Amino acid sequence: MNDNPTKRLLFFCIAAAMSFQFFSCKTAQQLPPARLEYFQTDNPGFPAYVETFVPQVAQIQKDDILAVIVSSLNKESNEILNFTNINTLPVSVFSGNVGGGSQPLGYSVDSSGSVVIPLIGKVALGGLTLQKAEEKIRVELEKSIKDPVVNVRFMNHKFSILGEVSAVGTYNLLDERTTILEAIALAGDLTMFGKRDSVTVIRYAGGKREIGKVNLRDRSVFSSPYFYVRNGDLIYVEPTKDKYLPLPPQPQAAPPSLFLQRAPIYLGLISTLVILVSLFTR
Repeated sequence: MNDNPTKRLLFFCIAAAMSFQFFSCKTAQQLPPARLEYFQTDNPGFPAYVETFVPQVAQIQKDDILAVIVSSLNKESNEILNFTNINTLPVSVFSGNVGGGSQPLGYSVDSSGSVVIPLIGKVALGGLTLQKAEEKIRVELEKSIKDPVVNVRFMNHKFSILGEVSAVGTYNLLDERTTILEAIALAGDLTMFGKRDSVTVIRYAGGKREIGKVNLRDRSVFSSPYFYVRNGDLIYVEPTKDKYLPLPPQPQAAPPSLFLQRAPIYLGLISTLVILVSLFTR
């Protein structure tokens, strides 16, 4: 065999082609890793301080349902006043669980903003905060009960979360300091396909439906007006572009054997070897 540059160049090209053909057996393309981080910033120093949005203090409105818990030295009065907190109504969805459940009756706020409480009668609570309502009810009860302790809570305040979360559902809103992060935690966090930089919050405010966006990847989420969840909020987590809906199963023929699947590769390698042998046996 004559050792000339042409043959050496030809040998190098054929060897490179064989290597490329061999390593091209990989059929599955790996997707880039999903970005699952939260609260990113250009300033990684610690401790870090961010501005926060002050939550709106909830006020009692018509159609609200209130839990009025009264404690005093008079056992009979306590039983009468707390009757609606013990007796329940069946509901289909409660506390984020789909299915049967129950909810205490509570005190319903009528169209004029008033509730009817035993031993007191009709009390106007519309527009008051829970703290102001507790004080007003306590003053009225002191006319017939000694040293009553009053606690008032909302029973029908809730929010819903849909989309790419682990547990879609409707959840109780216990107070006005519940954050969107706590709401997502209740729903089991976002899935790997959840769009963390564009979470939608649909809120009823001022007689209109208000739509806002929250970026969980940026620390600006803490100063967002949607950071604190309000009664009736709907949180929707969009899917990323990597998410797709699977097609219904289609009837398919039996897959070919592994040998038949790789037959073109084997034939390519054999033909390349034949060429090499023919070149170097001249």
